[in-house]
Amino acid sequence: MATDMRFGYTFPAIRGVQANREYFTSMCPLRLIPKIFLFDEDEAELSPELRAQRTLNRGRVPDMADYLLRNRDNYVFSALTASIDGDVQFESLGEDGHESLVGLLRVPMDSKFIINDGQHRRAAIEEALRQQPDLGDESIAVVFFLDPGLQRCQQMFADLNRHGIRPSKSLGVLYDHRDDMAKLVRLTVLKSKFLKDLVEMERSNLSPRSRKLFTLSALYHATDELLKNIKLNDQEEAAERAIEFWEAVAAHMPEWKFVKKRQMSSGEVRKDFIHSHGIAIHSLGRVGNALMRRYPKNWKAKLKGLDDIDWSRSNSKVWEGRAMIGGRVSKAQQNLILTSNLIKHYLNLELTPEEERLERAFQGASDERASSSGN
Repeated sequence: MATDMRFGYTFPAIRGVQANREYFTSMCPLRLIPKIFLFDEDEAELSPELRAQRTLNRGRVPDMADYLLRNRDNYVFSALTASIDGDVQFESLGEDGHESLVGLLRVPMDSKFIINDGQHRRAAIEEALRQQPDLGDESIAVVFFLDPGLQRCQQMFADLNRHGIRPSKSLGVLYDHRDDMAKLVRLTVLKSKFLKDLVEMERSNLSPRSRKLFTLSALYHATDELLKNIKLNDQEEAAERAIEFWEAVAAHMPEWKFVKKRQMSSGEVRKDFIHSHGIAIHSLGRVGNALMRRYPKNWKAKLKGLDDIDWSRSNSKVWEGRAMIGGRVSKAQQNLILTSNLIKHYLNLELTPEEERLERAFQGASDERASSSGN
């Protein structure tokens, strides 16, 4: 593990070669990370073409630090990648075989370090150490590249991020065992006879040929909205309530049932109707929450109003400006509220002050467009 020497740092390291250049992998105590990798406020003020890395998004740091602190027994932070500009020396254990690849990396104190990948992890570690200094004895892997004059930093940053692809939101929900809502939604899908074969568990976008009608990520957000501030005893009861709601809604969506029975393809339904898109599912969850709180005993009977909604995408008079913008489905917060407003109207539910304000603005804009068309 790295040690802080009087005239420099000594890292136990493994030597490797990429593109005919040496690099070194080591373990570094967390307490040294903020000391070695200083955040340069001056560099942050430079124009993008003169910086060696992106500016720090400080809004991300508290969440990352909180993750580290809340999961002391099972957090995972991947390796930092850094460039070193300095008179670095590697002392191997031997001259032959594996011994030539293992040794000590000695870095002078006046060397300059630049993080190519992991500056937000570095900032989160610094924040977490302020709150729990004993974290400093734990370690993180660091990959060091030698870069005299730091000439390669910008290209290394571009190369390291060139092929990075974030996992889909659905896959994140599927694999997240810390998030209680993710657990609940997985349980809901698993136990629901209706939903089980209709939910895409990995992708957050459905292809026209997909046999699935909903994505796990859409159901996650909708169910989170549905159960917000509703008192339930445990996760099992919450899952049962979610199943009860979604299956009750399905009873008023004949096209959903046609897909379940394979009498229609899911691609046809998504192409021709709004009700299977994420914004509609999310809106139904939002309205369902208001419905359960307003009518805790007989909320199911109130869903009959769904039968009167024309969910056809071709009905632009209803959906344009609410669930669609320019003929394309929109997931914006404003559209979510306006779509919820329409569903609430058919279910005879009152609007909140925020919903009222947005509805008046929408109606005003619609009247203005109609007046202009008339002229």
